[in-house]
Amino acid sequence: MGKYSSLGRRNLYYLNKISEKDGVGGISAPFMSMIVGHGIDIEELASIESAVTRREGFAKRVLTTKEMERFTSLKGRRQIEYLAGRWSAKEAFSKAMGTGIGKLTFQDLEVLNNERGAPYFSQSPFLGKIWLSISHTDQFVTASVILEENHES
Repeated sequence: MGKYSSLGRRNLYYLNKISEKDGVGGISAPFMSMIVGHGIDIEELASIESAVTRREGFAKRVLTTKEMERFTSLKGRRQIEYLAGRWSAKEAFSKAMGTGIGKLTFQDLEVLNNERGAPYFSQSPFLGKIWLSISHTDQFVTASVILEENHES
């Protein structure tokens, strides 16, 4: 790798493609990754809260059984934040896939938390790496999803 070693594995995929096009060649890495989708969603917490009060079963439509267990263990505002975060993460995922939520259902996707509390997709139709970030303010929740495929060289 020589002069390119400081770039990291992710950038080597793109560098390799540029080199192939320009006829330079000579760059290889054991795994090359490529971002294949990026989706972002933002929701008003008040909208989710309103949906919960207006529509019976709204939370059950959005959340899987495991997510519902966590949801029912929470109280008050934290419940709305949790539900809004899962809604936003699933919407962001569907945008990253390029399908929209119409081609997927909310039940096709499950977001749990790891031992450190970070959210991750425990269930999805995507086979590669999924990067997920969820953030809240007092009025909004936002989620960002990046889909990454790894390819052996």
